[in-house]
Amino acid sequence: MTTQDDAPTNETQSANLERMNENIAKLEELTERLVSAVSTKRRVDPNLQGPGQELYMKAAAAYMAEVMQNPSKLIEHQVSYWGKALKHYVEAQQALVRGTLQAPPDETPDDPRFANPLWKTHPYFNFIKQQYLMNAEAIHRAVKDIEGLDTADAKRLEYFTQQIVDLFSPTNFLGTNPEALSRAVETEGQSLVDGLENLVRDIEANDGEILVSLADKNAFRVGENLGTTPGKVVFRNRLMEMIQYAPTTETVHATPLVIFPPWINKFYVLDLNPQKSLIKWLVDQGYTVFVVSWVNPDPSYAAVGMDDYVEEGYLTAIAQAKALTGEDKVNLVGYCIAGTTLALTLALMARRGDTSVRSATFFTTLTDFSDQGEVGVFLDNDFVDGIEREVTEKGYLDSFFMSRTFSYLRSNDLIYRPAIRSYMMGEAPPAFDLLYWNGDSTNLPATMVMEYLRGLCQNDCFARDGFTICGEKVKISEVKVPVCAVACETDHIAAWNASYEGVRKMGARSKTFILSQSGHIAGIVNPPSKKKYGHYTSEAPLKDLSAADWRAGADFNEGSWWPRWDAWLTRRSGKKVPARDPGEGLCDAPGTYVIGGKPS
Repeated sequence: MTTQDDAPTNETQSANLERMNENIAKLEELTERLVSAVSTKRRVDPNLQGPGQELYMKAAAAYMAEVMQNPSKLIEHQVSYWGKALKHYVEAQQALVRGTLQAPPDETPDDPRFANPLWKTHPYFNFIKQQYLMNAEAIHRAVKDIEGLDTADAKRLEYFTQQIVDLFSPTNFLGTNPEALSRAVETEGQSLVDGLENLVRDIEANDGEILVSLADKNAFRVGENLGTTPGKVVFRNRLMEMIQYAPTTETVHATPLVIFPPWINKFYVLDLNPQKSLIKWLVDQGYTVFVVSWVNPDPSYAAVGMDDYVEEGYLTAIAQAKALTGEDKVNLVGYCIAGTTLALTLALMARRGDTSVRSATFFTTLTDFSDQGEVGVFLDNDFVDGIEREVTEKGYLDSFFMSRTFSYLRSNDLIYRPAIRSYMMGEAPPAFDLLYWNGDSTNLPATMVMEYLRGLCQNDCFARDGFTICGEKVKISEVKVPVCAVACETDHIAAWNASYEGVRKMGARSKTFILSQSGHIAGIVNPPSKKKYGHYTSEAPLKDLSAADWRAGADFNEGSWWPRWDAWLTRRSGKKVPARDPGEGLCDAPGTYVIGGKPS
């Protein structure tokens, strides 16, 4: 019962009605925009959307063979599932009969998707959650127990099945997400309007595809609050700009350091802000630091291949660093795919008798692809054939496909959770520099991407019979310079044990391996000041130790690996000389290529 004072006034009712009408009008406008945006969706090769039908045919055939040959296994699976589901239903019914709004016992494991307390306490949401987890377990077990598939097919089947299971989580639907429903009630539906606006914005920005924005795109500007370490672009060609950073010490190590970031993403991940910047930290330690900033290819780069990246990128950058400093040797760093290509370059230089490199450091680099890790599910012929058709038509692989692929390797964290916050809760994306960088990816030239996928990823030529680069067939054993490799414990792109195996096969006498905690980015961008992630080291020789044996005997060290690498690098960087100023250069760092500039 309400009192007269509690009753809504005519003025309040009028304001609520006006707000509702405004929201209805906005919904109509957004719906029109949504229809228009979806209608522009590009035609995408089916093999870039999911695995080929052959995988499912193999799985179905193997499953039916088991049903015929071993029906007891199927019966065991079904009876176990039915028993759990029926028991849960009875418990839920008994709770309702008691007349209390209370969920039945819940012994399901903790899951960050179901962190809201209502998933445990509310009988409706708890029933849905428990039933979903039982269904997921039953599907996982059924797929896991299929026999007759080879290891690669079994791994792919499990992965793509899990993607479907994750897609159908009750958290991903408004009617079964208590947090989103509560927010809609609290905001009188405004959160749903805001969410639809976010959805339409993302679809419009991605040619009719849904690619959820992970970060506030208006919160950052490269060169203003990202990539701000002072320096100059000192060289430019069609593939790269080369940046030399201004010194902050009176003297520097004689041997310059040249860093090659991956051209799948932009280099400023190593210079997000002064507190996280590996580039600034290295400058402050007294190194002359050069960084390559790769161009973002368009169709005119279709014929650019691995040879071009080596000749016009790596070898040219090495020559420029030597010329600008007057030194006859340099130290090099390669990150991810740039590390893979650095290894090819070092083997090529060894073939040519070029002794310009004093040492090489590899960040999260694969050179032996016999174990493709989690990303291997996308490296079978169905996907790679689809990529080949796409790049043959367009001249390049659109950054959209790489972004989506890597996101699906962590779909709950990089797709579904952000989508829930943005589209169902109506929240604006966070102002998070690392996620902004993650969405600022680049295209890949047609020739280069196919050489990389076929020759290195699929056929593992560099670690087996040899990979042809610039007219020479080179092998991993020909990498002879002192090597330091940093891999990351939970890396989902370059598995640490596969990275280790590649380093183990290199021909260098001096090989140092460091295993950082965390993943592909956070394990590398790990400044000492944060004191966040530790690292593992061992003095044992790599040659005769498997990755598992090395890990078992390694020592854990608190804090960042940066100072340890600095000590390693210092011993290979010569005496101290007066600091080198980059001069006027062509323009200020971070240059033009990183923000979309093209060769003039």
